[in-house]
Parts: sequence; structure tokens; C-alpha cells
Amino acid sequence: MANLKASQKGERKPQVIVAIPCFNEERFIGSVVLKARKYADKVLVIDDGSADASAEIARDAGATVYSHDCNKGYGTAISTALQKGREQKADVLVILDADGQHDPKYVPSLVKPILDGQADVVVGSRFLKGAQKVPFYRRLGQRGLTMLTNLGSGHRLSDSQSGFRAYSSEALKVMNLTESGMSVSSEIQFAISKSGLKVVEVPIAVSYMDKSKRNPLGHGISVLSRVLVLISLRQPLVLFGVPGVMLLSGGLALGARVLSIYSRTNQLATGNALGAVLLLLIGILALFAALMLQSMKELMRREWEHLEEKEIPLYGDGESDSDPESR
Repeated sequence: MANLKASQKGERKPQVIVAIPCFNEERFIGSVVLKARKYADKVLVIDDGSADASAEIARDAGATVYSHDCNKGYGTAISTALQKGREQKADVLVILDADGQHDPKYVPSLVKPILDGQADVVVGSRFLKGAQKVPFYRRLGQRGLTMLTNLGSGHRLSDSQSGFRAYSSEALKVMNLTESGMSVSSEIQFAISKSGLKVVEVPIAVSYMDKSKRNPLGHGISVLSRVLVLISLRQPLVLFGVPGVMLLSGGLALGARVLSIYSRTNQLATGNALGAVLLLLIGILALFAALMLQSMKELMRREWEHLEEKEIPLYGDGESDSDPESR
């Protein structure tokens, strides 16, 4: 990983771009753009099919606006932001939320490790020292999702669900995402781990000025289900294999207890026997699922490598969703 300051000394100033995914945030988007412009060479707003005046306000505030023709989801907006960062040859792309939760004053803190050559990806964490308190229900859900994402990705972060991140030009090259919803934050962590990118965290404070637009419980369950899918596709041995071995072990232990009771009393402990059979069956099914999914993963990996060797495009031609500033 090259040191951007050193490699570009005497040449051009590193280009820092801030990208802001936005959906119906006309109350905040203008002020967020104005603040972000103080710390960036360019501000992009990814308008994800807003029905209000978000796009117009963002443009009036000085942002370049790219609009989806309909609401496609937070993950798709993130993918568009990464795509625009690549197209505009950003040396550092910073992504933050449009609802005022993230203060752009932290942009320099996220950019510095990349410019210093210390990181490919920088995550603004709400849970490092110096961060402000997060509402309990948010903290509980975020901690749970972070633990699960850390387990599945094999990469440890304190705040896997943070939407305040910075990416180097090298990271932008390998960030090809598929999740359309909020689980994209976890998918990014899987991508970081797979690509061997160096990631660091810096403390940030967040401001929760409004109640969440989504039902916290429903939102959490939705993200959790997608994270489990991500783990099943990328780490099936972790999601199914480990529980399968534990269940099999429990079934064998309970079965041994049944045999011990029978040898002493000549009576079958029916409840224990049924429990042992159930645990053994579920354990075998879990291991079978793990092996099948692992086999599918290996086949897909080989096919992927085969396509890459033939230089067959995998992600399309990089056409933009809409032409900025042309309307």
C-alpha cells in the first residue's frame, strides 16, 4: 500500500471526495453538504429515488447529484457511491449519512490514515473511546450484529454497522457489492477480509436528532437475516459446521447417558433417548448443509477464477444511473 503523501509529493494534491447516500432527507441534506464541502474537493449526493426536494436542495448547496430512478435501497446507493468514486479517480472516498447523524468535521480524521499509507479502509466507530453514548436499543442491536459479522468475516471491528467510512483508491477497485439493503455494511466487512485490505477505526460521535424511520425490531431482524445469508454463502462451515459438531457431541453424550442408565437398570430412559436421537439428526443435517454449501462455494470460486482468467466482465460496463448536472 503506497503512501499517498509520499507518492504524490510534488505532483497533484490527493483528491478527497465525500459521497452521501440520500433518501427523503430534505431537512438535513443541505447543511450536511455545506459542512462536507469544507473538508472535500468534491461532494457527491446519491439520491436514491427521493420523493421530496432532497436532490434540488443538495444541488443548490453545491453537490453533484446522481439520482436513481426509484428507491433501490441503501446498499445500492453505497454501490453507486463507490462506482462514482472509481469513475472520478478519488484518492480517498468518504461516505457518510445524509440525516445529520455524522458530523463532517470527522472527515479529516478518517482521511488521514489513508493519506499516511496506514490503511485502505477507515471506519468511524461509535464505540471507541471518546465516542458519545448511543441509545440503548441501537447499541444492543449494533453490538449483536457486530459480533455476528466479526465471527462470519473473521475480521474484528468494534462497529461493523457504521455508515461513516473512508476508502482508498485501491479499496475502491475491489469493492464490488451485491447487497441492496442495510446489510451492505456487513458485506463490506466480508469484502475487506476477502481482499486482504488493511482497515483501522477512528472514534466518532453521532447525533440522533430524530427517531429512526424504521421499526428498530423489524429493521434489526431484516439485517440479521441478510447477515446470516452472507455468512452461509461465505463461511458455511462456521454457520452450520460448528453448531453441527456441537449438536452431534451433545447427542453422543446424551446417548452415552441412555446406555449407562440402561446398563444399570435395564430400563430405557425414553426422554433422554428421544433427545439424543433428535440432537444427532439435527447435527448430521447441519454438517451435511455445511459440506454442501462449502462445495458450492468452492465451485463458484473456481468458476469465478475461470471467468477472470478469460477477462470476461463480471460487473457490467460501469454506466452511471443518470447523468449529473445534465438536468
